[in-house]
Amino acid sequence: MRAMNKAISIMVLGLFVNAGTPVETLVPIQNIFSPEGFDSNDNVEVIVEGQLPNLCHKTPMKKVTIKGYTIDIKVTALSYHESNPFCPEMVVPFLETVSLGVLDKGNYKINVNGKTVFAKDGVLTVNESTSDAVDESVYARVDYIEKSHGSRTVKLKGYNPSDCFVLEKVEVFHNNKDVYSILPKMKQISDFCPMKMIPFEYDVEVPKTLNKSRVLLHVRAMEGKSINTIFDNK
Repeated sequence: MRAMNKAISIMVLGLFVNAGTPVETLVPIQNIFSPEGFDSNDNVEVIVEGQLPNLCHKTPMKKVTIKGYTIDIKVTALSYHESNPFCPEMVVPFLETVSLGVLDKGNYKINVNGKTVFAKDGVLTVNESTSDAVDESVYARVDYIEKSHGSRTVKLKGYNPSDCFVLEKVEVFHNNKDVYSILPKMKQISDFCPMKMIPFEYDVEVPKTLNKSRVLLHVRAMEGKSINTIFDNK
């Protein structure tokens, strides 16, 4: 009897170890969004949309490999065993920005989780830059995109680091598929730029050009970053 109890204890302990030790697993991918307008001096990005199957999966991770004009992206998450009592069944959507760095001009093929049941393919075009400077334009430091149900007007919110820059114009264009790129371009109005956090709120009307029911709003921001959100395009 004592031996049997010991064996049962070992089995139970094994279950708790398995439940408490996460392993890296691939996660389902739904869309690859490739914004238009990146030049060969930009920090190029693509945005991956997917979902974690349940709360046993934690924080998506990305690994990028670039060979020539082929970009392989592996999207995984740390997953706990389903016996873990803290893993309720709940699908968790995610939208992850994947930085690809500075790329040569050309057309790229994108493979996400290639040769698996979660594989998705996409394409990306990088244009030739007209300047050697990184980010030819200065963009607003957007932190958040505020959306209102039923409205095609969104608000770009954030803080600019000085009052010597003001909004010059907002350019909006698309990739002929599923992404609107929004570029809030700033202009410098003074040589004296004291560090002073200036809040802003810019209204932008989302066009009705694309036919997809769901599109990505890709907003370029200061320091080569971007803010991205899914927009109901119905």
